Amino acid sequence: MRVTTKGQVTIPRNVREILGIVPQTNIDFCEDKGRFYIVKTTKTKQTNKFQKFRGIATSKMTTDEILKLTREI
Repeated sequence: MRVTTKGQVTIPRNVREILGIVPQTNIDFCEDKGRFYIVKTTKTKQTNKFQKFRGIATSKMTTDEILKLTREI
C-alpha cells in the first residue's frame, strides 16, 4: 500500500466490506501500544467550531438587522 503526497491511502475492498465502510462512513484511527486500528464511528467530526450551531437559530430578525446589531458600538 502506498501513501499519496496528500497523505491518503486506499482501503482495500475486502477490508471495507468486512468493516461495512461505504461512502460517507465516518471512521477513526485508534492507537494501542504503537499499533493503529481503523474503527467505524457514529460521531460526526466538526469541520469548524460553529458547525454544531448551523441551522438552530431562532431569531426572526433579518440578516441586515443582525449585522446592524452585531456591528454597533
